[in-house]
Amino acid sequence: MGDPSESLGSETETGLKSTNKEDLCMEIDPPLKENVATAEDWRNALRKVVPAVVVIRITSCRAFDTELAAASSATGFVVDKRRGIILTNRHVVQPGPVVTEAIFLNREEITVHPLYRDPVHDFGFFRYDPDAIQFLEYEEIPLAPEAACVGLEIRVIGNDSGEKVSILAGTLARLDRDAPPYTKDGYNDFNTFYIQAASGTKGGSSGSPVINWQGQAVALNAGGKRTGASAFFLPLERVVRALTFLQKGGESNISKWEAVSIPRGTLQATFLHKGFDEIRRLGLQSETEQMARRASAQSETGMLVVDSVVPGGPAHNHLEPGDVLVRVNGEVITQFLKLETLLDDSVEQNIELEIERGSTPLSMQLVVQDLHSITPAHFLEVSGAVIHPLSYQQARNFCFQCGLVYVSEPGYMLSRAAVPRHAIIKKLAGEEISKLEDLISVLSKLPPGSRVPLEYISYTDRHRTKYALVTVDRHEWYAPPQIYTRDDSSGLWTAKPAFQLEFIHPSSGAKVEAAHIEHTHEANQGSTDGVTSMEISSEHASAILHSQIGTGTGSLNETSQDMLEDIIATENAVLRDCKDTTAAVANASNAEREIEPTLVMFEVHVPPSCMLDGVHSQHFSGTGVIIYHSDSMGLIVVDKNTVAVSACDVILSFAAYPIEIPGEVVFLHPVHNYALVAYDPSALGPVGFLAVHAAELLPDPALRRGDSVYLVGLNRSLQATSRKSVVTNPCATLKIGSGDSPRYRATNMEVIELDADFGSAFSGVLTDEHGRVQALWASFSTQLKLGSSEDHQFVRGIPVYAISQVLYSIISGGNGPHLLISGVKRTMPLVRILEVELVPTLLSKARSFGLSVEWIQALVKKDPVRRQVLRVKGCLAGSKAGIVLAQGDMVLAVNKEPITCFRDIENVCHELDNGENGGELNMTIFRQGCEIDLVVGTDVRDGNGTTRAINWCGCIVQDSHPAVRALGFLPEEGHGVYVARWCRGSPVHRYGLYALQWIVEINGKPTPDLDAFVSVTKELEHGEFVRVRTIHLNSKPKVLTLKQDLHYWPTWELRFDPETAIWRRRTIKALDCHKL
Repeated sequence: MGDPSESLGSETETGLKSTNKEDLCMEIDPPLKENVATAEDWRNALRKVVPAVVVIRITSCRAFDTELAAASSATGFVVDKRRGIILTNRHVVQPGPVVTEAIFLNREEITVHPLYRDPVHDFGFFRYDPDAIQFLEYEEIPLAPEAACVGLEIRVIGNDSGEKVSILAGTLARLDRDAPPYTKDGYNDFNTFYIQAASGTKGGSSGSPVINWQGQAVALNAGGKRTGASAFFLPLERVVRALTFLQKGGESNISKWEAVSIPRGTLQATFLHKGFDEIRRLGLQSETEQMARRASAQSETGMLVVDSVVPGGPAHNHLEPGDVLVRVNGEVITQFLKLETLLDDSVEQNIELEIERGSTPLSMQLVVQDLHSITPAHFLEVSGAVIHPLSYQQARNFCFQCGLVYVSEPGYMLSRAAVPRHAIIKKLAGEEISKLEDLISVLSKLPPGSRVPLEYISYTDRHRTKYALVTVDRHEWYAPPQIYTRDDSSGLWTAKPAFQLEFIHPSSGAKVEAAHIEHTHEANQGSTDGVTSMEISSEHASAILHSQIGTGTGSLNETSQDMLEDIIATENAVLRDCKDTTAAVANASNAEREIEPTLVMFEVHVPPSCMLDGVHSQHFSGTGVIIYHSDSMGLIVVDKNTVAVSACDVILSFAAYPIEIPGEVVFLHPVHNYALVAYDPSALGPVGFLAVHAAELLPDPALRRGDSVYLVGLNRSLQATSRKSVVTNPCATLKIGSGDSPRYRATNMEVIELDADFGSAFSGVLTDEHGRVQALWASFSTQLKLGSSEDHQFVRGIPVYAISQVLYSIISGGNGPHLLISGVKRTMPLVRILEVELVPTLLSKARSFGLSVEWIQALVKKDPVRRQVLRVKGCLAGSKAGIVLAQGDMVLAVNKEPITCFRDIENVCHELDNGENGGELNMTIFRQGCEIDLVVGTDVRDGNGTTRAINWCGCIVQDSHPAVRALGFLPEEGHGVYVARWCRGSPVHRYGLYALQWIVEINGKPTPDLDAFVSVTKELEHGEFVRVRTIHLNSKPKVLTLKQDLHYWPTWELRFDPETAIWRRRTIKALDCHKL
């Protein structure tokens, strides 16, 4: 439908779209005076016009209807100075929420508010306070649609290519061009002619006045061809009509605008103007043609033909494509302007249409519909999604009925279920959804964490119903669902709760102390499945049954007992089928059969509202292995390329039993590439609980080169896949460089390499022939090169010794903070680390740097295989080690014991937890030819990851995470808060406060940490301009200003609550809509 070479004129990142509108005067002889306009005439006209032309900065706060959230620039011009009215394009005014400023010639900036946007044609109006302009003399530009004619010399004045003021010359060539189709799924104008000229306008010029030498606007610039100089202008007849209505509505009180109703009628049918020759081929009778020619102007070249009809509209089942319009209410209609005038004057009234369909005359009565009634003025925002009734614009594009429930932006909840933009929701949780109120009603009944089916259709595959499984947010990633409604008197969209939340998070129930748990790590080691002699008693099964059917507590009656037996019998049958299928797999190794019940497939989703720590994607998947399984808790280990951050939603699919349950991230190792994820064993059911078991870990003896191992993992069908491989290098040093955007990268690690695997996308475990896990076959991620967004993934083995240490600490009780896991409060471990990035250097190289023969011999004696020394590549900024260690230092010994590998460093750090030396290492280093003894401090880190973030003006700020600190630089101004992400359509998008920098000051007040940042931003008011000082990762400082918008972008905080294991959202400062 759309011509890729035709584009809208506004300069924007999302490609804002535009079109034209009315038919024009068809006279081709310009007045004689036009041919004798001199250069001085043009200079006088421009001197008068240019001050009235403004640059418009648009921030589309939400995706809505045909438009996306974006920040862009365009042009407008003053058409009523006394009332403060600016004319521009409809795709500039936008159908949804916008925040807009106008910049006049002398750089005075004022806030403008949407006053009117036409539902069909590409024009709209902003309003402003005329008294706000204090230092500029300007006059309004008069509108003269009757002056447009072929051959007229014109000038287009506007913000062409973002240059603020550009003046482009041209000559009107056509007055009857078809409205250009810009796109198949966005805004398009129709039922109008366009004016065409070769003026070559580009981005940013949307809304520019097209003026003659007398300083009159004869048309409105709207779009153009990307591949040529053709520009498309909108005729002004209907603009003048709309402006007249607005001026009459503003007569009583200029200082305060009231909503003005501009009558607009429609039949929900699109017409095209076709020539008489083509219409004759459609079956037009010669008598009808002669009658139309006599009744029309001498220059008439054709008639109006139906191009499309929207289902469910007034013309549906009455008009068909190819019908030739002859008369309306007895009057011959061959031009768009006459037809539209008649429709606008007949809203909610009957009109009589006479058409010819294949030489057959037909007459019909149709009711003219109010065009505004099918133009959405409200939307539902839920979990970042924007959902509203399907507009006439999109209904025409997609050939759907107006008013259906339309997904303008899928947000998090819907995109997680793979529901795309432009989807039409038909059913949710088994209930029919025909209007937005139906959807709100169903959502109000769904508790947090519930998973329900959704049915939808898409215009790209309209004849097939699609099915998805939608998960209601369990954590408070987003604000509660809200309804936004357009207020035409203020130009704002006001929000109110969509419904009253009455649900309580299930994790906030009674807590059990970890001391009450009888299952210990030692018992787990002694059991092949990780379960300590647990049985499913009748009481336990009864409790599960009661939780499912809501019968309360107490003994079971006979009916309940029968139901329980049926449930267990059914689940046992399913379990037997699963085991039979597994046993029937041909050529399955013993290791594969043993390890398959311990494997779990992960599906991880990261909400866009909290993409912290530089996480590079919103969706991850991979394979993990169960390492602990009891009646109170299950633990799975997985690589951090699958679970990168704690702020995420995890869905677990078990290979041993067909079920999906949620998981919760409980530990992210600060150095090693693994995470621990917990699940609630009771969610598996009694039979599923027995089907699943934990793998046996075998940390010792360590793998050696030439050892045979079995690589076992899951494919996408949840089927175990294995192969026998040979270890080629059990201690390969991992080297991953820094990327453009700092994110987790594994450092100070030795990994296992094999002679053969299943490719870079296959993860799992390495086991011996008995199925005992010796290593986690983990996925790693890195950027291929700086300046490239391309991501590279590879797999290597991680020995399980570090995993088993942390597992023991969790089971036996650590020395760190408390965390609620499956309703049990547990003490989590702390990890003592040396916050230094080390790289191995061959002893032969170290000798060249001057390392003594005695030390070389001592290091070779300690480790004759590696024959290396560790060298400091860099210290994490703000670390204790960074105070004394320097880049290039060689670490020779700790406490007089030679150090040759990363594990040696980990062991001495671990020993400090049992000592009394205050967490300091007595380290011997080699620096610039000298041996030096130093006391080096270590740092203690938990496994929580980042647990707090703040959204201010659309940017997500957090404390500097380890990947940022690993760059070795933090601002001197108290470190500052780090900008991790920014949101489209937000103030930071409009003013350029992007990610990868620190905010160190706001209005001259330091912001060294999040608490100070909250304290400073709480004092800022809505609409206040804020001075922000930032320092980029490249250490370059910058100062910028931005305008705070608390209406669409309130300040809020997201924090993990370990007492309930829920991410809580707290509003720090917002604007009360009632005060607007």
